[in-house]
Amino acid sequence: MRRPLLLLLCPCLLGLLLQLWLRSPHHPLVIGVLSARQHRALRDTIRGTWLQALPPARRPLLRFIVGSEACSVPPEDREDPYSCRLLNITSPVLQREIEAFTGPEPARSRHPQLSVTFRVLHPLVITRLGAWCGMGRNVSARLFQAEQEDPLLVARFAPGSLAAPAGLCYKPVERFVLPEGFLGTLRWDSHDGGGLPMWGVQRVALNDGGGVLRVTAAPEGLLPYDFSQGPEGIAGGFTYTVHEGELLLQRLSSRPQRQARHRAALLEEEAALQAESRAHHDMVFVDVVDTYRSVPRKLLLFYRWLEAAVTFTFLLKTDDDCFIHLDNVLRALEDGSVQGPNAWWGNFRLNWAVERTGKWQELEYMSPAYPAFACGSGYVLSRDIVQWLAANADRLQTYQGEDVSMGIWMAAIGPRRYQDDAWLCEKSCDRAMLSAPQFSEEELAELWREKQRCGDPCGCANT
Repeated sequence: MRRPLLLLLCPCLLGLLLQLWLRSPHHPLVIGVLSARQHRALRDTIRGTWLQALPPARRPLLRFIVGSEACSVPPEDREDPYSCRLLNITSPVLQREIEAFTGPEPARSRHPQLSVTFRVLHPLVITRLGAWCGMGRNVSARLFQAEQEDPLLVARFAPGSLAAPAGLCYKPVERFVLPEGFLGTLRWDSHDGGGLPMWGVQRVALNDGGGVLRVTAAPEGLLPYDFSQGPEGIAGGFTYTVHEGELLLQRLSSRPQRQARHRAALLEEEAALQAESRAHHDMVFVDVVDTYRSVPRKLLLFYRWLEAAVTFTFLLKTDDDCFIHLDNVLRALEDGSVQGPNAWWGNFRLNWAVERTGKWQELEYMSPAYPAFACGSGYVLSRDIVQWLAANADRLQTYQGEDVSMGIWMAAIGPRRYQDDAWLCEKSCDRAMLSAPQFSEEELAELWREKQRCGDPCGCANT
């Protein structure tokens, strides 16, 4: 009896599912807004301002894109403010000079220039620069700040230099503090044209002072980030002292209390987010730790959700600090100014230099310039591009930011780019704009009040 009953029920269930699918509305435009977990005020401002520009029947479907997990590391204990990596300083070595590199006798190389890059995780002072001596050559050691052409520190070694017991010669240099987050390159040059002795980066022991210093070796098989610095390798070293050691000890000793307060705050944040989601039904939680570095992955997972859950023609991606002039966006889509398939509508940056330091530090993309990418106030994709991104979400490499990641991903498929300066790249206002970025919730509310008064968000005095 069970099998015939199942045979009768299956067609009915399939028919019901088909009817539900056919009833699901088609959305000409969907808006995805990247939003941080703690940005409730910005989300509420968007809900009450530019999203209300159109009557409900014409209003696009909007979803805020939020990471499902908060960073468990308090901001003060992170290695940098853009990721969730713990600043792993445990037992700092204080009040004495530390020799950065030690190892076996280096091998001879054919390279007249070698370099190594390192990151400072707590302020330190370099006291001496060193080079391997006893080879009868003129050698210099130079310290550069990343992407700077002029060296900060220089030491020169003549053929008559006496070798230290470990084979290294050191010379004192001007002392100044290298701050937390400093990215430096130490370079050695042979001025006689011969090859330098060389330690491979993986063979040398790094004396990190308890965690205040880290070598940032290039991934295996890739050239060094700055091609002018020569092949990656170590031909000497430096000595340093930890700066403000007492403050560091205080910071470490207060870490448990800070972590306890942070855990309590995260529990409150999670409860508030769930209540907000139940109240508004406009949030999509994607499976990432919600930090700046995770934004490209966050976007790909939203595309996967969107493709599975919604039928639509175009997607507008923006951020929660942007003002979208919805009337202008829909007018351009409805008059056929932008047509799919394979459409990408935005304000594109061309030949944008890859940065190796700071918030936009790029450690994965080795070219000196990015492919064309749309600046961050907003862009529009046709559905077929979203489908491709969703289907390849697990295979696409993510880079330092979602804008440049999109440019690299799009270079693989060559979409039809619709260039439009009305997607403003910097904080400003224009009545004909499609979007503008970098506003606070108070500024977004003021733009909306002006638009309601006279139709011009930039101010009624301009009308």
